[in-house]
Amino acid sequence: MSLEALLDQAAGKPVTFLTGAGISAPSGIPTFRGKGGFWTVGSTVYRAQELATRAHFRSDPWDVWAWYLYRKATCDQAKPNTAHFALANLEARLGERFHLVTQNVDGLHTRAGNRQDRIFEVHGSGRLMRCARHCTMDRFPIPESIVLPEAGQPIDEVSQALLVCPKCGNMARPHILWFDEYYDETLYRSQSALHAVADSGLFVTIGTSGATSLPSYAIQIANERGAVVVDINPESNPFRRNAERTLRGTFLDGDATQAVPALCDRIGHKWGV
Repeated sequence: MSLEALLDQAAGKPVTFLTGAGISAPSGIPTFRGKGGFWTVGSTVYRAQELATRAHFRSDPWDVWAWYLYRKATCDQAKPNTAHFALANLEARLGERFHLVTQNVDGLHTRAGNRQDRIFEVHGSGRLMRCARHCTMDRFPIPESIVLPEAGQPIDEVSQALLVCPKCGNMARPHILWFDEYYDETLYRSQSALHAVADSGLFVTIGTSGATSLPSYAIQIANERGAVVVDINPESNPFRRNAERTLRGTFLDGDATQAVPALCDRIGHKWGV
């Protein structure tokens, strides 16, 4: 079935977008599984899957912090692209019928104009930290006065002293869902994200490889609820293959910066906003 016909079926219903690294790659943010997913300390080269764990944080917390602060510097320098701005514009047009689930921790959706209360950051945020000893579930901004390290460099002692929980004074940790941790509603609003998918008539995945479990649950829910599903990705992935198997799905090839604005324009037109 054509995209136009599928959008006609979903017109007027709530819409949920799920974004992965592919939407931010054009802004210059490297993915975990690409070149930016490595960190060299001395003669040792770590993969992201080794660094981004609670186990590694327990054994060498400053090593983990140095990597995340280096990535934060990369994200701070990046700018939202046309795909981010298209989603922010569509949210302004659809209002309560718009939901955004993101696996990204770069904060570009917020900087583009999406409302924070409509974004489900299911993998956390690279701008925030929280108590490593769980004295509270509150999240705190990473202090702006911290010196962000260069690639492969350690954190200076002055900055280390700032990476502490404001409530109890113990070490803070990045507010990130690590590879050896589980999705959590209190910290990451993971169940709320899935509820948004369940209530939607249109579910759009953008630039995600489907390598984590929540997107897989989300597409199952969308299929079970009879939602129209659209995948935007330049490469084959589980969501594209799902779209090929169902009569209520389709996929769009190409870069998110081209495909997303075009799709958002079509949605706005079909929804009459």
